[in-house]
This record gives sequence, structure tokens and C-alpha cells, in this order.
Amino acid sequence: MLEGLRRALSKVAEMLSRTDLFSEDLETIEREATMILVECDVAFEAAEAIARLVREEALERRAKSKQIVEQQLLKEVLIKLFEKAKWFNLEEAIIKVRRTGEPVKLLFVGPNGHGKTTTIAKLGYRLKREGLSVVLAAADTWRAGAFEQLKQHASNIGVDIVGHGYGADPAAVAFDAVAYARKRDKDVVLIDTAGRLQTDIDLMEELRKIARVVKPDFKIFVGDALTGNDALYQAITFNQYVGVDGGILTKFDADAKGGAAISFVYAIEKPILYVGTGQRYEDLQPFSVDWFLARIFE
Repeated sequence: MLEGLRRALSKVAEMLSRTDLFSEDLETIEREATMILVECDVAFEAAEAIARLVREEALERRAKSKQIVEQQLLKEVLIKLFEKAKWFNLEEAIIKVRRTGEPVKLLFVGPNGHGKTTTIAKLGYRLKREGLSVVLAAADTWRAGAFEQLKQHASNIGVDIVGHGYGADPAAVAFDAVAYARKRDKDVVLIDTAGRLQTDIDLMEELRKIARVVKPDFKIFVGDALTGNDALYQAITFNQYVGVDGGILTKFDADAKGGAAISFVYAIEKPILYVGTGQRYEDLQPFSVDWFLARIFE
């Protein structure tokens, strides 16, 4: 996990340690650091921003005659990038919203095949263990078998499900699930939606309609950590259409390069809430900047 990013930042630190940190040296390091990070699936724009910050921080410390500790400098640069997002604990936020008396509505969006349905089940399992009652809304009505898949997850984790079956109006399914939860005093509604490419305008407009109908409290982008550079463009487009509040990255345990997390936060300045670390329902881990940095700089 994150081995590539760990090695990449070690290379940048080594380059910093081998120069006198004159301006021309740092310009070379900036260019090389950008390409090293891109090779680790950091989106080009994010890699450029990190490399530029490295150069600026090194110049500032040199001007003040401060000792440069390379690893610490790199860590502080990443902290600056992550500080652009407003981090929050989703479970605490859910409990706070629930105090209003209304069920808390979470809308899940993302591309095809990124593990959205399984991630919803994992989060439902986690919330149930925290004592919250959960309803799953099967608003993915485009994919044959999607309702059956979510229904099986609901049975496995012991939560309710609302769905109309293949071909139904997704917004109507989501609306009915919220009504069901309100009538039975359920705490949380997790709304599954059809996976869609960010370039499919009609399906993106449909997503906007669902959000308009149910007015979700939280809109969560689910992306595959292994997509790397694509994570930036996917997150930007989904954020433009529905306004993403945070993200969940799946297959994080298989992400040897590690760039998707940086790309996502840089792209839309929103937090990563959880990462998927395995196939079991238990394998959904809260993400924190401290945890991420510890994995890289350990």
C-alpha cells in the first residue's frame, strides 16, 4: 500500500539533500519531482503544485538560513495541500443531522465498476454497528441485477431495502426510500445510483435530478484508487454536477502507487472520508491525513 508514493518522495528528498539549493538547482528538482510524482499516478496538475511548493519552501528556508530536513519539508508540503479540504468525521456529522428528527440522506455517485454498491453495504454495516438503523435505496435501475445485488447485501448485514426493480425511475426510488425511512423512524438512507462515465451528459443530468428530488445531506463520490490520474477528472465532473461533500476510495489496499488520494483532494478540495481495504464488510477504514502521512513517511 502506497509503496510507490513512499519511494517517489524518498527520491525527491534525496535530490534535495544532494544540492546546494540554489535557484537553478531547485528549478531542476521541481521539474524532476513533477515527473516522479506523475509516475506514481499523481495527476499532472497536482504533481506540479506539489513540486512548486517544494521549491518555494526550500527557497524560503534557505533565505532564512534554516536547516532543511528534507522529509519534514515534504510532509509539510503535503499537509498544505490537504489543508485545502474541510475535513470532517462522517459518522459524527450523521448523528448531528439526525438530531433534527429527519432521516439522514446520503447519495453515492461515481463511475461504473468502482465498487459503489459494495462500499454502500460496507458503510451500512459500519453504521449499524454504531447503533444506527439503515435503509438502502436501490436507485441503480439501469444495471440488470443491481437491485438483487443490493438486496443480498441488505440481507447479509441485516438492514432494510427499498427498490422498484430494473427500469424504474431512480429519483422515485430514492424519494420512496426516504419516505419509508421517515415513516418508520429510520436513521440513515444510503442511496445507490447507477455507475456512469463522467462524459455521459444524460446520465449526469439524471444524477442531478435525483439530488434535486431527495436533497441529500451528504453526496459522496466513490472512486477506484487504482485509476490514479483519472480520479482527478472524474471527481471534478461529478462535483460540478452534484456538489460532492467527500469521497471514498476503493481498492486502497491494492494501490501500490498511492497518487489517487492526492489527486482527489487537489482536484475538488474535498476530504476523503474512508478507504476500502479488503473484501469484507469490516474493510472500510476512516481516512485521516495523519494516517496517510504516517504510511508514507514511516
